[in-house]
Amino acid sequence: MQTPTPSEAPPRRNTFTRFLDGVEWLGNLLPHPVTLFAILAFGIVLLSGLFGWMGLAVEDPRPVGARGVAEDGMIRAVSLLNGDGIRRIFTNLVTNFTSFAPLGVVLVAMIGVGVAEKSGLLSAAVRSMVLSAPRHMVTVAIVFAGIVSNTASEVGYVVLIPLAGAIYYALGRHPLAGMAAAFAGVSGGYSANLLIGTIDPLLAGITQEAARLIDPDYVVLATANWYFMAASTFLITAIGSLVSIFIVEPKLGPYDASRADPTILDERMMEPLRNEEKKGLIWAGVAILGVFALMALTLVPEWGVLRNPENGDRIDSPFFGGFVVWILIFFVVSGYAYGRAVGVMKTDTDVIDAMAAALASLGLYILLVFFAAQFVAFFNWTNLGAITAVGGAQFLKDTGMTGPLVFFLFILMCAVINLSLGSASAQWAVTAPIFVPMLMLIGYSPEVIQAAYRIGDSSTNIITPMMSYFGLILAWATRYDKKLGVGTLIAMMLPYSIFFLLFWSGFFFLWTFVFGLPVGPGSPTYYGV
Repeated sequence: MQTPTPSEAPPRRNTFTRFLDGVEWLGNLLPHPVTLFAILAFGIVLLSGLFGWMGLAVEDPRPVGARGVAEDGMIRAVSLLNGDGIRRIFTNLVTNFTSFAPLGVVLVAMIGVGVAEKSGLLSAAVRSMVLSAPRHMVTVAIVFAGIVSNTASEVGYVVLIPLAGAIYYALGRHPLAGMAAAFAGVSGGYSANLLIGTIDPLLAGITQEAARLIDPDYVVLATANWYFMAASTFLITAIGSLVSIFIVEPKLGPYDASRADPTILDERMMEPLRNEEKKGLIWAGVAILGVFALMALTLVPEWGVLRNPENGDRIDSPFFGGFVVWILIFFVVSGYAYGRAVGVMKTDTDVIDAMAAALASLGLYILLVFFAAQFVAFFNWTNLGAITAVGGAQFLKDTGMTGPLVFFLFILMCAVINLSLGSASAQWAVTAPIFVPMLMLIGYSPEVIQAAYRIGDSSTNIITPMMSYFGLILAWATRYDKKLGVGTLIAMMLPYSIFFLLFWSGFFFLWTFVFGLPVGPGSPTYYGV
Protein backbone atom coordinates (compact mmCIF):
# COMPACT_ATOMS: atom_id res chain seq x y z
CA MET A 1 0.00 0.00 0.00
CA GLN A 2 1.28 3.48 -0.88
CA THR A 3 0.66 5.59 2.19
CA PRO A 4 0.49 9.32 1.40
CA THR A 5 3.43 11.28 2.77
CA PRO A 6 3.29 14.71 4.36
CA SER A 7 5.66 16.03 1.68
CA GLU A 8 2.92 15.99 -0.97
CA ALA A 9 1.51 19.40 -1.89
CA PRO A 10 -1.46 20.22 0.37
CA PRO A 11 -4.80 20.97 -1.30
CA ARG A 12 -5.83 24.60 -1.76
CA ARG A 13 -7.69 25.98 1.28
CA ASN A 14 -10.90 27.90 0.62
CA THR A 15 -12.61 30.34 2.99
CA PHE A 16 -14.69 27.70 4.75
CA THR A 17 -11.66 25.44 5.23
CA ARG A 18 -9.70 28.35 6.70
CA PHE A 19 -12.61 28.95 9.08
CA LEU A 20 -12.38 25.31 10.19
CA ASP A 21 -8.63 25.73 10.61
CA GLY A 22 -9.39 28.58 12.99
CA VAL A 23 -11.85 26.45 14.95
CA GLU A 24 -9.26 23.68 15.14
CA TRP A 25 -6.54 26.09 16.27
CA LEU A 26 -8.72 27.57 19.00
CA GLY A 27 -9.92 24.16 20.12
CA ASN A 28 -6.42 22.75 20.29
CA LEU A 29 -5.36 25.57 22.61
CA LEU A 30 -7.30 23.58 25.17
CA PRO A 31 -5.31 21.14 27.33
CA HIS A 32 -5.22 17.35 26.95
CA PRO A 33 -8.78 15.93 26.91
CA VAL A 34 -8.24 14.20 30.26
CA THR A 35 -7.06 17.46 31.81
CA LEU A 36 -9.90 19.32 30.12
CA PHE A 37 -12.59 17.11 31.65
CA ALA A 38 -10.91 17.39 35.04
CA ILE A 39 -10.96 21.20 34.75
CA LEU A 40 -14.59 21.17 33.58
CA ALA A 41 -15.62 18.98 36.51
CA PHE A 42 -13.89 21.33 38.95
CA GLY A 43 -15.39 24.35 37.18
CA ILE A 44 -18.91 22.95 37.48
CA VAL A 45 -18.40 22.57 41.23
CA LEU A 46 -17.36 26.23 41.48
CA LEU A 47 -20.24 27.44 39.27
CA SER A 48 -22.72 25.42 41.29
CA GLY A 49 -21.57 27.19 44.41
CA LEU A 50 -21.99 30.59 42.74
CA PHE A 51 -25.43 29.86 41.24
CA GLY A 52 -26.59 28.12 44.41
CA TRP A 53 -25.61 31.18 46.44
CA MET A 54 -27.46 33.41 43.94
CA GLY A 55 -30.58 31.24 44.24
CA LEU A 56 -30.82 30.58 40.48
CA ALA A 57 -34.12 28.80 39.70
CA VAL A 58 -36.71 28.37 36.95
CA GLU A 59 -40.25 27.05 36.97
CA ASP A 60 -40.39 23.32 36.23
CA PRO A 61 -42.58 22.74 33.14
CA ARG A 62 -43.52 19.25 34.30
CA PRO A 63 -46.72 18.84 36.33
CA VAL A 64 -46.49 18.88 40.12
CA GLY A 65 -46.38 15.34 41.44
CA ALA A 66 -44.52 13.93 38.44
CA ARG A 67 -41.33 12.00 39.14
CA GLY A 68 -38.40 14.31 39.83
CA VAL A 69 -40.50 17.46 40.29
CA ALA A 70 -39.91 19.42 43.49
CA GLU A 71 -42.84 20.19 45.80
CA ASP A 72 -42.67 23.90 45.00
CA GLY A 73 -42.58 23.22 41.24
CA MET A 74 -39.17 24.86 40.74
CA ILE A 75 -35.85 23.67 39.31
CA ARG A 76 -33.11 25.14 41.47
CA ALA A 77 -29.36 25.25 41.01
CA VAL A 78 -27.83 22.79 43.49
CA SER A 79 -24.53 23.76 45.11
CA LEU A 80 -21.75 21.19 45.40
CA LEU A 81 -19.59 23.51 47.49
CA ASN A 82 -21.50 23.00 50.72
CA GLY A 83 -21.27 20.08 53.12
CA ASP A 84 -23.93 18.01 51.37
CA GLY A 85 -22.33 18.57 47.99
CA ILE A 86 -18.82 17.64 49.10
CA ARG A 87 -20.11 14.49 50.83
CA ARG A 88 -22.01 13.59 47.65
CA ILE A 89 -18.87 13.96 45.55
CA PHE A 90 -16.77 11.80 47.85
CA THR A 91 -19.33 9.02 48.26
CA ASN A 92 -20.22 8.81 44.56
CA LEU A 93 -16.86 9.32 42.85
CA VAL A 94 -16.41 5.59 42.22
CA THR A 95 -20.01 4.88 41.22
CA ASN A 96 -20.00 7.86 38.83
CA PHE A 97 -17.16 6.10 37.03
CA THR A 98 -18.43 2.52 37.13
CA SER A 99 -22.03 3.44 36.25
CA PHE A 100 -21.08 5.64 33.27
CA ALA A 101 -23.18 3.91 30.61
CA PRO A 102 -20.74 3.83 27.67
CA LEU A 103 -17.92 2.37 29.80
CA GLY A 104 -19.54 -1.01 30.37
CA VAL A 105 -20.81 -1.18 26.80
CA VAL A 106 -17.36 -0.49 25.35
CA LEU A 107 -15.55 -2.93 27.65
CA VAL A 108 -17.99 -5.76 26.97
CA ALA A 109 -18.02 -5.16 23.21
CA MET A 110 -14.22 -4.92 23.06
CA ILE A 111 -13.88 -8.32 24.70
CA GLY A 112 -15.57 -9.78 21.62
CA VAL A 113 -13.94 -7.44 19.11
CA GLY A 114 -10.54 -8.39 20.55
CA VAL A 115 -11.07 -12.02 19.59
CA ALA A 116 -12.06 -11.08 16.04
CA GLU A 117 -9.11 -8.69 15.73
CA LYS A 118 -6.46 -11.02 17.17
CA SER A 119 -7.60 -13.97 15.05
CA GLY A 120 -7.19 -11.88 11.90
CA LEU A 121 -10.89 -11.89 11.02
CA LEU A 122 -11.31 -8.11 10.99
CA SER A 123 -8.23 -7.62 8.81
CA ALA A 124 -9.36 -10.30 6.34
CA ALA A 125 -12.95 -9.00 6.27
CA VAL A 126 -11.83 -5.41 5.68
CA ARG A 127 -9.47 -6.47 2.90
CA SER A 128 -12.21 -8.54 1.33
CA MET A 129 -14.59 -5.58 1.32
CA VAL A 130 -12.01 -3.05 0.18
CA LEU A 131 -10.63 -5.15 -2.65
CA SER A 132 -14.07 -6.01 -4.02
CA ALA A 133 -16.05 -2.79 -3.48
CA PRO A 134 -16.07 0.19 -5.89
CA ARG A 135 -13.79 2.72 -4.24
CA HIS A 136 -15.97 5.71 -5.08
CA MET A 137 -18.83 4.13 -3.11
CA VAL A 138 -16.90 3.42 0.10
CA THR A 139 -17.77 6.73 1.77
CA VAL A 140 -21.45 6.41 0.88
CA ALA A 141 -21.53 2.85 2.24
CA ILE A 142 -19.88 3.89 5.51
CA VAL A 143 -22.25 6.81 6.16
CA PHE A 144 -25.29 4.68 5.29
CA ALA A 145 -24.09 1.81 7.49
CA GLY A 146 -23.61 4.28 10.34
CA ILE A 147 -27.19 5.50 10.09
CA VAL A 148 -28.81 2.07 9.99
CA SER A 149 -26.52 0.81 12.78
CA ASN A 150 -28.62 2.87 15.20
CA THR A 151 -31.16 0.06 15.17
CA ALA A 152 -28.56 -2.01 16.99
CA SER A 153 -27.77 0.81 19.42
CA GLU A 154 -24.05 0.91 20.35
CA VAL A 155 -22.67 -1.25 17.52
CA GLY A 156 -21.94 1.80 15.37
CA TYR A 157 -19.84 3.48 18.05
CA VAL A 158 -17.79 0.50 19.18
CA VAL A 159 -17.42 -1.35 15.86
CA LEU A 160 -18.18 0.69 12.76
CA ILE A 161 -16.25 3.90 13.55
CA PRO A 162 -12.86 2.24 14.21
CA LEU A 163 -13.51 -0.15 11.30
CA ALA A 164 -14.07 2.83 8.98
CA GLY A 165 -10.66 4.18 9.97
CA ALA A 166 -9.06 0.84 9.08
CA ILE A 167 -10.85 0.77 5.71
CA TYR A 168 -9.66 4.25 4.77
CA TYR A 169 -6.11 3.43 5.82
CA ALA A 170 -6.22 0.29 3.67
CA LEU A 171 -7.27 2.44 0.72
CA GLY A 172 -4.39 4.86 1.25
CA ARG A 173 -6.77 7.58 2.43
CA HIS A 174 -6.74 9.51 5.69
CA PRO A 175 -8.17 7.17 8.38
CA LEU A 176 -9.63 10.07 10.36
CA ALA A 177 -11.76 10.95 7.32
CA GLY A 178 -13.23 7.46 7.39
CA MET A 179 -13.91 7.72 11.12
CA ALA A 180 -15.53 11.13 10.60
CA ALA A 181 -17.85 9.73 7.93
CA ALA A 182 -18.89 6.87 10.20
CA PHE A 183 -19.31 9.17 13.23
CA ALA A 184 -21.48 11.50 11.14
CA GLY A 185 -23.76 8.61 10.17
CA VAL A 186 -23.91 6.94 13.58
CA SER A 187 -24.36 10.04 15.73
CA GLY A 188 -25.15 12.99 13.48
CA GLY A 189 -27.81 10.92 11.74
CA TYR A 190 -28.89 9.33 15.01
CA SER A 191 -32.64 9.76 14.48
CA ALA A 192 -32.69 8.82 10.79
CA ASN A 193 -33.25 5.14 10.06
CA LEU A 194 -35.09 2.79 7.73
CA LEU A 195 -36.29 0.76 10.70
CA ILE A 196 -37.86 1.56 14.04
CA GLY A 197 -35.08 1.74 16.62
CA THR A 198 -34.91 1.72 20.40
CA ILE A 199 -35.06 5.53 20.58
CA ASP A 200 -38.48 5.68 18.87
CA PRO A 201 -40.68 4.22 21.64
CA LEU A 202 -38.63 6.09 24.25
CA LEU A 203 -39.22 9.52 22.69
CA ALA A 204 -42.82 8.67 21.81
CA GLY A 205 -43.59 7.93 25.46
CA ILE A 206 -42.16 11.27 26.58
CA THR A 207 -44.02 13.13 23.82
CA GLN A 208 -47.28 11.42 24.74
CA GLU A 209 -47.00 12.45 28.38
CA ALA A 210 -46.28 16.05 27.36
CA ALA A 211 -49.21 16.06 24.90
CA ARG A 212 -51.57 14.85 27.61
CA LEU A 213 -51.01 18.10 29.47
CA ILE A 214 -53.28 19.53 26.75
CA ASP A 215 -55.21 16.44 25.63
CA PRO A 216 -55.44 13.74 28.37
CA ASP A 217 -56.31 10.99 25.86
CA TYR A 218 -53.68 11.72 23.22
CA VAL A 219 -51.63 8.73 22.03
CA VAL A 220 -48.24 8.94 20.29
CA LEU A 221 -47.08 5.73 18.61
CA ALA A 222 -43.49 4.50 18.32
CA THR A 223 -43.92 4.76 14.53
CA ALA A 224 -44.90 8.45 14.78
CA ASN A 225 -41.91 9.68 12.72
CA TRP A 226 -41.16 6.58 10.65
CA TYR A 227 -41.94 7.97 7.16
CA PHE A 228 -39.91 11.13 7.63
CA MET A 229 -36.97 9.43 9.33
CA ALA A 230 -36.81 6.69 6.68
CA ALA A 231 -36.68 9.34 3.94
CA SER A 232 -34.12 11.28 6.00
CA THR A 233 -31.82 8.25 5.88
CA PHE A 234 -31.09 8.91 2.20
CA LEU A 235 -30.78 12.67 2.73
CA ILE A 236 -28.27 12.28 5.57
CA THR A 237 -26.36 9.65 3.58
CA ALA A 238 -26.02 12.08 0.67
CA ILE A 239 -25.08 15.09 2.82
CA GLY A 240 -22.67 13.11 4.99
CA SER A 241 -20.95 11.62 1.94
CA LEU A 242 -20.59 14.95 0.12
CA VAL A 243 -19.26 16.73 3.20
CA SER A 244 -16.78 13.89 3.77
CA ILE A 245 -15.50 13.88 0.20
CA PHE A 246 -15.43 17.60 -0.58
CA ILE A 247 -14.78 19.26 2.80
CA VAL A 248 -13.47 16.99 5.56
CA GLU A 249 -11.03 14.82 3.62
CA PRO A 250 -9.44 17.72 1.69
CA LYS A 251 -9.07 19.67 4.95
CA LEU A 252 -7.26 16.76 6.62
CA GLY A 253 -4.86 16.50 3.71
CA PRO A 254 -2.34 13.67 3.25
CA TYR A 255 -2.00 11.24 6.14
CA ASP A 256 1.23 11.25 8.15
CA ALA A 257 1.55 7.69 9.47
CA SER A 258 4.41 8.69 11.77
CA ARG A 259 1.86 10.26 14.13
CA ALA A 260 -0.03 6.99 14.62
CA ASP A 261 0.24 4.27 17.22
CA PRO A 262 2.36 1.70 15.31
CA THR A 263 0.26 -1.18 16.62
CA ILE A 264 -2.83 0.02 14.75
CA LEU A 265 -1.14 0.23 11.32
CA ASP A 266 -1.22 -2.96 9.27
CA GLU A 267 0.83 -2.74 6.08
CA ARG A 268 -0.73 -6.01 4.86
CA MET A 269 -4.15 -4.42 4.52
CA MET A 270 -4.01 -4.37 0.71
CA GLU A 271 -2.54 -7.83 0.23
CA PRO A 272 -4.82 -10.33 -1.59
CA LEU A 273 -6.47 -12.92 0.63
CA ARG A 274 -4.60 -16.17 1.00
CA ASN A 275 -6.38 -19.52 0.61
CA GLU A 276 -6.42 -20.19 4.36
CA GLU A 277 -7.92 -16.74 4.96
CA LYS A 278 -10.68 -17.42 2.44
CA LYS A 279 -11.35 -20.70 4.24
CA GLY A 280 -11.43 -18.85 7.55
CA LEU A 281 -13.96 -16.35 6.21
CA ILE A 282 -16.20 -19.21 5.08
CA TRP A 283 -16.16 -20.77 8.55
CA ALA A 284 -16.70 -17.35 10.13
CA GLY A 285 -19.70 -16.89 7.81
CA VAL A 286 -21.13 -20.22 8.95
CA ALA A 287 -20.66 -19.17 12.58
CA ILE A 288 -22.36 -15.84 11.89
CA LEU A 289 -25.35 -17.60 10.35
CA GLY A 290 -25.59 -19.66 13.51
CA VAL A 291 -25.59 -16.51 15.66
CA PHE A 292 -28.26 -14.93 13.45
CA ALA A 293 -30.40 -18.07 13.78
CA LEU A 294 -30.07 -17.89 17.56
CA MET A 295 -30.99 -14.20 17.52
CA ALA A 296 -34.09 -14.96 15.46
CA LEU A 297 -35.17 -17.72 17.84
CA THR A 298 -35.07 -15.32 20.78
CA LEU A 299 -37.04 -12.57 19.03
CA VAL A 300 -39.24 -13.77 16.15
CA PRO A 301 -41.46 -16.51 17.65
CA GLU A 302 -44.30 -15.58 19.98
CA TRP A 303 -42.47 -17.45 22.73
CA GLY A 304 -39.16 -15.67 22.04
CA VAL A 305 -37.40 -15.32 25.36
CA LEU A 306 -36.01 -11.84 24.56
CA ARG A 307 -39.30 -10.25 23.53
CA ASN A 308 -40.95 -7.86 25.96
CA PRO A 309 -42.37 -10.20 28.65
CA GLU A 310 -45.28 -7.84 29.34
CA ASN A 311 -46.65 -7.14 25.87
CA GLY A 312 -44.57 -9.26 23.50
CA ASP A 313 -43.13 -6.20 21.74
CA ARG A 314 -40.00 -6.83 19.67
CA ILE A 315 -38.61 -3.27 19.61
CA ASP A 316 -39.03 -2.22 23.23
CA SER A 317 -37.58 -5.49 24.43
CA PRO A 318 -34.62 -7.10 26.24
CA PHE A 319 -33.30 -8.10 22.79
CA PHE A 320 -32.41 -4.51 21.91
CA GLY A 321 -31.94 -3.36 25.49
CA GLY A 322 -29.10 -5.84 25.88
CA PHE A 323 -27.81 -5.73 22.31
CA VAL A 324 -24.21 -5.34 23.45
CA VAL A 325 -24.37 -8.99 24.53
CA TRP A 326 -25.12 -9.95 20.94
CA ILE A 327 -22.10 -7.89 19.84
CA LEU A 328 -19.97 -9.88 22.28
CA ILE A 329 -21.35 -13.24 21.10
CA PHE A 330 -21.12 -12.27 17.42
CA PHE A 331 -17.42 -11.38 17.52
CA VAL A 332 -16.31 -14.13 19.90
CA VAL A 333 -18.02 -16.88 17.89
CA SER A 334 -17.04 -15.59 14.44
CA GLY A 335 -13.52 -14.64 15.56
CA TYR A 336 -12.87 -18.04 17.11
CA ALA A 337 -14.29 -19.85 14.07
CA TYR A 338 -11.95 -17.88 11.82
CA GLY A 339 -8.95 -18.30 14.11
CA ARG A 340 -9.55 -22.03 14.43
CA ALA A 341 -9.80 -22.44 10.66
CA VAL A 342 -6.54 -20.58 9.95
CA GLY A 343 -4.75 -22.20 12.88
CA VAL A 344 -4.06 -19.17 15.08
CA MET A 345 -6.55 -20.04 17.83
CA LYS A 346 -6.36 -23.57 19.17
CA THR A 347 -7.04 -23.34 22.91
CA ASP A 348 -8.99 -21.24 25.34
CA THR A 349 -5.73 -19.50 26.28
CA ASP A 350 -5.50 -18.02 22.79
CA VAL A 351 -9.00 -16.58 23.14
CA ILE A 352 -8.32 -15.21 26.62
CA ASP A 353 -5.08 -13.57 25.48
CA ALA A 354 -6.97 -11.86 22.66
CA MET A 355 -9.61 -10.54 25.07
CA ALA A 356 -6.97 -9.26 27.49
CA ALA A 357 -5.02 -7.52 24.71
CA ALA A 358 -8.16 -5.69 23.57
CA LEU A 359 -8.87 -4.38 27.07
CA ALA A 360 -5.23 -3.41 27.55
CA SER A 361 -5.47 -1.08 24.54
CA LEU A 362 -8.21 0.98 26.23
CA GLY A 363 -6.08 2.51 28.98
CA LEU A 364 -6.35 6.11 27.78
CA TYR A 365 -10.08 5.77 27.14
CA ILE A 366 -10.71 4.41 30.64
CA LEU A 367 -8.73 7.29 32.18
CA LEU A 368 -10.65 9.83 30.08
CA VAL A 369 -13.97 8.24 31.08
CA PHE A 370 -13.13 8.59 34.76
CA PHE A 371 -12.97 12.38 34.53
CA ALA A 372 -15.72 12.68 31.90
CA ALA A 373 -18.05 10.67 34.12
CA GLN A 374 -17.41 13.03 37.04
CA PHE A 375 -18.11 16.07 34.87
CA VAL A 376 -21.39 14.63 33.52
CA ALA A 377 -22.52 13.55 36.99
CA PHE A 378 -21.69 16.91 38.58
CA PHE A 379 -23.44 18.74 35.76
CA ASN A 380 -26.60 16.67 36.25
CA TRP A 381 -26.57 17.07 40.03
CA THR A 382 -26.39 20.86 39.80
CA ASN A 383 -29.49 21.07 37.54
CA LEU A 384 -27.61 23.55 35.32
CA GLY A 385 -28.44 21.57 32.18
CA ALA A 386 -32.17 21.51 32.96
CA ILE A 387 -32.14 25.23 33.80
CA THR A 388 -30.41 25.97 30.48
CA ALA A 389 -33.02 23.91 28.63
CA VAL A 390 -35.98 25.62 30.28
CA GLY A 391 -34.45 29.06 29.74
CA GLY A 392 -33.91 28.36 26.06
CA ALA A 393 -37.44 27.09 25.64
CA GLN A 394 -38.82 30.19 27.34
CA PHE A 395 -36.87 32.36 24.90
CA LEU A 396 -38.52 30.58 21.99
CA LYS A 397 -41.91 31.06 23.59
CA ASP A 398 -41.28 34.77 24.09
CA THR A 399 -40.60 35.32 20.38
CA GLY A 400 -44.32 34.97 19.70
CA MET A 401 -43.86 33.19 16.36
CA THR A 402 -46.80 31.01 15.32
CA GLY A 403 -46.26 30.14 11.62
CA PRO A 404 -44.36 27.11 10.28
CA LEU A 405 -41.13 29.13 10.37
CA VAL A 406 -41.22 28.74 14.15
CA PHE A 407 -39.84 25.24 13.58
CA PHE A 408 -36.54 26.60 12.26
CA LEU A 409 -36.02 28.47 15.52
CA PHE A 410 -37.25 25.45 17.48
CA ILE A 411 -34.77 23.12 15.74
CA LEU A 412 -31.92 25.56 16.30
CA MET A 413 -32.88 25.89 19.97
CA CYS A 414 -32.85 22.10 20.39
CA ALA A 415 -29.46 21.92 18.69
CA VAL A 416 -27.99 24.50 21.06
CA ILE A 417 -29.53 22.89 24.16
CA ASN A 418 -28.07 19.55 23.04
CA LEU A 419 -24.58 21.00 23.51
CA SER A 420 -25.14 21.08 27.26
CA LEU A 421 -27.65 18.25 27.75
CA GLY A 422 -26.35 15.43 25.57
CA SER A 423 -28.87 12.63 26.16
CA ALA A 424 -31.75 12.68 23.67
CA SER A 425 -34.23 11.27 26.18
CA ALA A 426 -33.03 13.41 29.11
CA GLN A 427 -33.22 16.60 27.05
CA TRP A 428 -36.67 15.75 25.71
CA ALA A 429 -37.96 14.80 29.16
CA VAL A 430 -37.22 18.34 30.34
CA THR A 431 -38.11 20.32 27.21
CA ALA A 432 -41.08 18.34 25.84
CA PRO A 433 -43.45 19.57 28.59
CA ILE A 434 -42.69 23.11 27.36
CA PHE A 435 -42.44 22.73 23.61
CA VAL A 436 -45.16 20.15 22.96
CA PRO A 437 -48.05 21.95 24.74
CA MET A 438 -46.83 25.34 23.47
CA LEU A 439 -46.75 24.26 19.81
CA MET A 440 -49.95 22.22 20.16
CA LEU A 441 -51.73 25.37 21.30
CA ILE A 442 -50.77 27.13 18.08
CA GLY A 443 -52.00 24.20 16.02
CA TYR A 444 -49.19 21.65 15.46
CA SER A 445 -49.35 17.95 16.28
CA PRO A 446 -47.06 16.29 18.85
CA GLU A 447 -45.75 13.93 16.16
CA VAL A 448 -44.51 16.82 13.99
CA ILE A 449 -43.01 18.57 17.02
CA GLN A 450 -41.13 15.40 17.96
CA ALA A 451 -39.77 14.99 14.42
CA ALA A 452 -38.43 18.55 14.46
CA TYR A 453 -36.85 18.01 17.87
CA ARG A 454 -34.98 14.95 16.60
CA ILE A 455 -33.33 17.00 13.84
CA GLY A 456 -31.87 19.52 16.29
CA ASP A 457 -30.86 16.86 18.78
CA SER A 458 -29.06 14.66 16.23
CA SER A 459 -27.23 17.38 14.31
CA THR A 460 -25.04 18.58 17.17
CA ASN A 461 -24.34 15.19 18.77
CA ILE A 462 -21.03 15.07 16.93
CA ILE A 463 -19.59 18.33 18.25
CA THR A 464 -20.45 18.22 21.95
CA PRO A 465 -18.29 16.53 24.61
CA MET A 466 -21.56 16.01 26.53
CA MET A 467 -22.46 13.21 24.11
CA SER A 468 -21.71 9.98 25.98
CA TYR A 469 -19.50 8.44 23.29
CA PHE A 470 -17.52 11.58 22.43
CA GLY A 471 -14.64 10.45 24.62
CA LEU A 472 -14.59 7.05 22.95
CA ILE A 473 -14.37 8.60 19.48
CA LEU A 474 -11.56 10.83 20.68
CA ALA A 475 -9.71 7.80 22.04
CA TRP A 476 -10.15 5.91 18.74
CA ALA A 477 -8.93 8.93 16.76
CA THR A 478 -5.76 9.43 18.85
CA ARG A 479 -4.63 5.95 17.83
CA TYR A 480 -4.19 7.34 14.31
CA ASP A 481 -2.90 10.73 15.45
CA LYS A 482 -1.23 10.89 18.86
CA LYS A 483 -1.23 14.71 18.76
CA LEU A 484 -4.94 15.04 18.00
CA GLY A 485 -6.83 17.38 20.32
CA VAL A 486 -10.45 18.20 21.04
CA GLY A 487 -10.29 21.13 18.61
CA THR A 488 -9.26 18.89 15.71
CA LEU A 489 -12.14 16.52 16.34
CA ILE A 490 -14.71 19.33 16.68
CA ALA A 491 -13.41 21.13 13.58
CA MET A 492 -13.52 17.85 11.68
CA MET A 493 -17.16 17.24 12.61
CA LEU A 494 -18.46 20.84 12.53
CA PRO A 495 -19.17 20.86 8.76
CA TYR A 496 -21.48 17.87 9.20
CA SER A 497 -23.42 19.66 11.95
CA ILE A 498 -23.79 22.82 9.87
CA PHE A 499 -24.97 21.07 6.71
CA PHE A 500 -27.18 18.59 8.57
CA LEU A 501 -28.95 21.46 10.34
CA LEU A 502 -29.43 23.48 7.16
CA PHE A 503 -30.54 20.78 4.75
CA TRP A 504 -32.39 18.54 7.21
CA SER A 505 -34.42 21.52 8.49
CA GLY A 506 -35.20 22.56 4.92
CA PHE A 507 -36.20 19.00 4.05
CA PHE A 508 -38.51 18.92 7.09
CA PHE A 509 -40.16 22.17 6.01
CA LEU A 510 -40.71 20.90 2.44
CA TRP A 511 -41.92 17.47 3.57
CA THR A 512 -44.37 18.77 6.16
CA PHE A 513 -45.59 22.18 5.06
CA VAL A 514 -45.00 22.35 1.29
CA PHE A 515 -45.85 18.81 0.19
CA GLY A 516 -48.13 18.12 3.18
CA LEU A 517 -46.76 14.62 3.77
CA PRO A 518 -47.31 12.89 7.14
CA VAL A 519 -44.19 12.30 9.26
CA GLY A 520 -45.41 8.81 10.11
CA PRO A 521 -48.34 6.41 9.77
CA GLY A 522 -51.43 8.02 11.27
CA SER A 523 -49.45 11.13 12.25
CA PRO A 524 -51.30 14.39 11.48
CA THR A 525 -49.43 17.59 10.77
CA TYR A 526 -51.85 19.85 12.63
CA TYR A 527 -53.55 19.43 15.99
CA GLY A 528 -57.25 20.10 16.42
CA VAL A 529 -58.01 20.23 12.69
